[in-house]
Amino acid sequence: MPFKNPVLPSIYFTVTNDLSYDQRMIRICTSLAKAGFIVTLVGRKMSGSIPLRQMPFKQKRLYCFFEKGKLFYAEYNLRLFFYLLFKKMDGICAIDLDTIIPCYYISKLNKIKRILDAHEYFSQQKEVLSRKHIYKFWQRVEKKYIPLYPNGYTVGSYIAASFRQQYGVTYEVIRNLPVLKEYSKQATGLQNRKIVLYQGAVNESRGLEYLIPAMKNIDAELHIYGDGNFMDKTKKLIAINNLESTVFIKGKLLPDQLDTITSQATIGINLVENTGLNQYYSLANKFFDFIQHEIPQVTMKYPEYEQVNNQYEVAVLISDLKEDNIENAINRLLKSDEVYDSLRKNCGEAKKVFNWQLEEKKLVTFYKKIFG
Repeated sequence: MPFKNPVLPSIYFTVTNDLSYDQRMIRICTSLAKAGFIVTLVGRKMSGSIPLRQMPFKQKRLYCFFEKGKLFYAEYNLRLFFYLLFKKMDGICAIDLDTIIPCYYISKLNKIKRILDAHEYFSQQKEVLSRKHIYKFWQRVEKKYIPLYPNGYTVGSYIAASFRQQYGVTYEVIRNLPVLKEYSKQATGLQNRKIVLYQGAVNESRGLEYLIPAMKNIDAELHIYGDGNFMDKTKKLIAINNLESTVFIKGKLLPDQLDTITSQATIGINLVENTGLNQYYSLANKFFDFIQHEIPQVTMKYPEYEQVNNQYEVAVLISDLKEDNIENAINRLLKSDEVYDSLRKNCGEAKKVFNWQLEEKKLVTFYKKIFG
């Protein structure tokens, strides 16, 4: 569908990360740039940020003196507002609540379209819920600003339904799905080894305190790729359980590098503690990454995962995070070729449906309706 306006629409997307590892935004911005939009992705520069890679869209990092906490959010939102104030654009997209305020006022001042991309159920995250004053602040932001964003999309049907019920907005569901392609076993030194793969944020409530001790009774290695606020405790858990020869911390990788590693894994791990609606309604990137690589996985019996698993049985689901549950689920996959091969085959069928080539069509259609 060609644009009615001869001038190509320019859209700014705003995040609070440093851009390098944000697979969802890289996919979204790349797809829209290829569809003819002029796209700029704005984030922040951190002390440990690596150089930006060349992309088919523009990228901008803002420097902040503070790197975390209330002062960071206040400083970043202020810097973001003044950076955007004098930029010419046709639309602006806030990614989650943490950039929703400056984007709203920029859209009002410049009389442009505004969109919300809700990656998370932000106010229902554990790190928000566990702190009373922080929770109250983000709840006020959510209640005031989401109704002011009639155009938006989110990652799952349950979050979309909750927003519709609470705030009267009807958001599209655009999931963060990987690109459909064939993967081959590249030479990485992992061949002929049973690898249980944990990838992503090494944070609280991701099940590591249960997963690591469970590895004592599992004949496989656990490889952990990522970083986060639970890293020190993760190292202590490995030492306490005498698992230095079984559990390995591999660090953080760029998306392309992680792709190669994921293709070598035997089993994927996607665990998250039910500490709030954000976790309960979650639909993690890694869930679909494992499907794309045709790797059976152990994941949670939460609504979004159960919905997919009812269509294509690609995972062993567990109801709660207990060492025994995790141990039994992993060993079921390791010890039964019949179960493992069946799930692997189902992954091969599921990835034909759950892939970015199909999902990006919904994304491009959404934006063309707004700017066409």
